[in-house]
Amino acid sequence: MAQTQALILQELQEWLGTPYVHQASQKGAGCDCLGLVRGVWRVALGREPVEVPPYTSDWSETDGQETLWQAAQSYLVPKPAENRQPGDILLFRMRSDAVAKHLGFVASVGPTPSFIHAYSGHGVVESPLSTPWARRIVACFEFPERTS
Repeated sequence: MAQTQALILQELQEWLGTPYVHQASQKGAGCDCLGLVRGVWRVALGREPVEVPPYTSDWSETDGQETLWQAAQSYLVPKPAENRQPGDILLFRMRSDAVAKHLGFVASVGPTPSFIHAYSGHGVVESPLSTPWARRIVACFEFPERTS
């Protein structure tokens, strides 16, 4: 996994500055938070496991379904958030009464933790994993092992 982790972290550095574009997943051209995960998946693991259907910015909010969380559990490997390591994927709930629908990659741990995410109005950035962000974490995942 260490080789995949190094590849993920190197790839994430190349995504920094990519503009925020809803539903996109192209390094340098545009992505949203799911698109960032999809783009890094393609580099680390190859072809995406499923085609992501079109979605609106308010998807899942009207019916309260944890669509993104369920999908993450299907394709990623869950792990305890307290054991997160650089390259792991964090799932956030942006409001306590809302569905979880924001993703980011752990960039660093320790005294100054940070994460890389595609953030509306900012693009792909590295942000401090401050207390307000950390409180929003609902799950942590890692990519599965590469099979080929």
